[in-house]
Amino acid sequence: MLSKIYKPLSIGAMLVLTTLAASAQTGEPVEKNKANSDYKPAFEGQTRIGSVTTKTPYTVTVINSTLKGPWGMHVLPDGRLLISSKPGTMQIVTTAGQIVKTITGFPEVQFQGQGGLLDVNIDPDFAKNRMIYWTYAQPGEGATLAVAKGKLSADETKLEDVRVIWEAFPRYKGAGQFGSRLVFDKQGNLFVSSGDRQANDIRVKAQDLGTTTGKMIHITKEGKPVADNPFIGKADAKPEIYAYGFRNPDGLFINPVTGDLWETEFGPRGGDEVNLIKPGGNYGWPYVTYGIEYSGEKVYDGIQQKEGTIQPVYYWDPVISPGCMMFYTGNIAEWKNNMFVGGLSGNHIARLVIENNKVVGEERLLADKGERWRCMATGKDGAIYAATDNGKLYKIAKK
Repeated sequence: MLSKIYKPLSIGAMLVLTTLAASAQTGEPVEKNKANSDYKPAFEGQTRIGSVTTKTPYTVTVINSTLKGPWGMHVLPDGRLLISSKPGTMQIVTTAGQIVKTITGFPEVQFQGQGGLLDVNIDPDFAKNRMIYWTYAQPGEGATLAVAKGKLSADETKLEDVRVIWEAFPRYKGAGQFGSRLVFDKQGNLFVSSGDRQANDIRVKAQDLGTTTGKMIHITKEGKPVADNPFIGKADAKPEIYAYGFRNPDGLFINPVTGDLWETEFGPRGGDEVNLIKPGGNYGWPYVTYGIEYSGEKVYDGIQQKEGTIQPVYYWDPVISPGCMMFYTGNIAEWKNNMFVGGLSGNHIARLVIENNKVVGEERLLADKGERWRCMATGKDGAIYAATDNGKLYKIAKK
């Protein structure tokens, strides 16, 4: 038994201890490996932020291991999951992991490389009109990214009245970097992320406003440019462009609290980015990047900062290959409104704590699973549902 009597702390001392306790919650950065480049960040906290650790107990369960090339996921009004498969179908899956419907009737896809049937979303009025929207690699004389929509049949097995509402320009013979996430804004219009198509002879078009590769697109549900888009009326600019200068934007989500549009994208070697998207913004690719070529050479002049371009809020070097992202809206209080990013080559889910549009903490979740995390969503039950390239569907739930 302790016999010493401790005096109460002064208010000043308590404030010091409180400050120390708060700062002690952030540890060393989660990334321990050497960066691919010797580039320096533009501001403190832009990369290798201090680590945070989840305190709330949670469970991780594989609820299905038979998915075929899952790429996109959306939660239906009744809580079931709508999951797209790259070969060209979609499935409806219960939160217990049971596949209850397989949906057919999609246009032919170029199922090759990074192409196939890609992202999926539902009309804000889905309960009334049953409209589903999706992106896919459209074959032809050179593939392109396309957006289509169709009505889900009453028996949930096929799509009816299918129409292509938008196609990226120009078409290109390759099978890489379509980008291709799809989200609705508050007005019921669509944001579409369009990749640069990867190869040296086309990636420069990410800076060309006369093309729609390497861009953020803003269209109506009929595929028309949204009326207040920033480049409407500008000579030689595609009116559907919202922002430009992207490499492979595979993550796209609107912060449900602030309404801001966020994007995550692949860098080359190093330079994976988290971006806050502003209308008319130039995000620099391929001339401004924190990454290097796969050969080890600089990308063009090796510039990381340039007037007129927008800096990433955060970047990773070496890469984690962000395949998807979302803001958490479930029932684990310390995760509320945190950004979750699915790492492909990183084999983990990155949890980013964001305050005032800055990343202030990072955690690596499920790194022991060795999975490539392709798509995820917060379920109506508060759990995270995440699918992997191996065809597994995980449920991450509060214990």
